[in-house]
Amino acid sequence: MRRLVRAWLRRTPLLPRRVRVALAVACAAGAVAVVAFAPQRSQAQSQRPPSVPPTQTRVDPALAPEGRALFVDGCSSCHGLDARGIKGTAPSLVGVGPGPVDFYLRTGRMPLADPRDQPQRGRPIYQASEISAIASYVASLGGSQQLPRANPAAGSLSQGFSLFTEHCAGCHQVVAQGGLTIEAQVPSLQKSKPTDIAEAVRMGPYLMPKFPPSQINQHQLDSIARYVVYTRDPDDRGGWSIGHIGPIPEGMVAWLLAGAALVLVIRLIGERNEI
Repeated sequence: MRRLVRAWLRRTPLLPRRVRVALAVACAAGAVAVVAFAPQRSQAQSQRPPSVPPTQTRVDPALAPEGRALFVDGCSSCHGLDARGIKGTAPSLVGVGPGPVDFYLRTGRMPLADPRDQPQRGRPIYQASEISAIASYVASLGGSQQLPRANPAAGSLSQGFSLFTEHCAGCHQVVAQGGLTIEAQVPSLQKSKPTDIAEAVRMGPYLMPKFPPSQINQHQLDSIARYVVYTRDPDDRGGWSIGHIGPIPEGMVAWLLAGAALVLVIRLIGERNEI
């Protein structure tokens, strides 16, 4: 720090010493901050596919009777005893497959205390084995028998960024931090597992549109999942990440700091002129 200040003083002999010292300290502090907050990972490390454990949910026809009992006890008040839904309360689950069941139950979005509430992520009330049983029962009512899956390691980070920007950033922000729309609160994706992303893309929960394989194929889905996982710990090559709150607020913070530094310099120059 001391060497940087002395070098600055030698290079700016025409400015008042007080101003030169203030500018030198500010520049040196900024340089130290950049070094301190700069990421220590190599480019190869930042491009390495993330390792995310798969979910435990499985579909097994043998579990359907148990799932039926659990469904009648905890879900039928909204979806009906025959799972065909109740008009104005909840939709039919016939033919939807196990994906929506796994998504809503495993992420704690269901059951709802009030069917008019927006499903929000929370702690699941069912155990993994119980979720598998209910999913197996709903799967027995028709629809795809496969749970949507995404493998981030098989995707492309650059392609995932492009696809997420095109299809998802309008609501979730480009940094996957969530936001607000006219009729709903858009959730952050920072806690979403690759399976959550795959199920949401394929089924379109709540107000979100669904994207069939004809619009987003499996490789593209893997790429989106890889990018979403990457946003949790990105390669901050610019230094200080400011908590990854998003490019706009981060830019506002940078302008605020720059404005404060300019005000300080102007005041120092003004005090020097008064003397």
